[in-house]
Amino acid sequence: MTPMQPSLSGRICLVAGASRGLGRGVAKALGDAGATVIVTGRSSEAGPRTDQRLETFEDAAREVEAAGGKGYPYRCDHTSEREVDGLVAWSLRRFGRLDCVVDAVWGGNEGYDGERYPDGSGFGTPFWRRPVARLGESFESGVYAQLLLARAVAPAMVQARSGLIVTLSFDMAGGYLGDVFYDLAKAAMNRLSFAMAEELKPFGVTALGLSPGHVLTERVRDAGLGAETTETPLYAGRAVAALAGDPDVARHAGRMLHVADLARAYGFTDRDGSQPARYVISNEQGGGDVAQG
Repeated sequence: MTPMQPSLSGRICLVAGASRGLGRGVAKALGDAGATVIVTGRSSEAGPRTDQRLETFEDAAREVEAAGGKGYPYRCDHTSEREVDGLVAWSLRRFGRLDCVVDAVWGGNEGYDGERYPDGSGFGTPFWRRPVARLGESFESGVYAQLLLARAVAPAMVQARSGLIVTLSFDMAGGYLGDVFYDLAKAAMNRLSFAMAEELKPFGVTALGLSPGHVLTERVRDAGLGAETTETPLYAGRAVAALAGDPDVARHAGRMLHVADLARAYGFTDRDGSQPARYVISNEQGGGDVAQG
């Protein structure tokens, strides 16, 4: 645990989509704060892996343990209602409650090699030159997966009259995000966080969105785009840990919070001790998903 981090010992957290990228960074940071972390993903040591990548959710759970927390790996396809319901039912049977749920699921970049998607288009290719199926994939792995998880965890949190739901997305306030499908998917995710917050507030449950910068994920690194990044996944992870440890986190309900702003408010840093500033996406910039890679 870093000096500026709260202790989350005894807290039960679930990080969805933690095999790699932002989710893995969040899981590690929660482990570093002493939390018990259920780590989910599809890429397993014992089965298929997304885009044949090396990272697995079992590895992420071990990183939680190495950081000082308790890690529990669980395989889940978050676009499957049956699997999501099964995950939450198992978690509640095993631990009795869920204090913090973080949704880092995003499959909008699957098959992207740093220049092209499998359909031949690139990030920012005009919408009239792209297959519409890409939009469906972005929505299914974005807002649909977000709704499935929140819908499954909300009843237990409402009954307990406490809980935090964090969705990793990207702030729309700066304007167009440079790609029509990415822009639409993130807009829908952000609006869902806002709408859920409105319905959950009366029951003591907080829902909010978290906007990181251009993150050095494994995909971004392997695509040769590491020099363009601004921060590591641990930066967003420490933001989540700070929010989870804040007894007044409800004041943030429904908002899209910037990791950079939270770093200054709570006093945490990125892995190298720096506090990267807000990242603003440029419409001329390519390179796929700046938030989750």
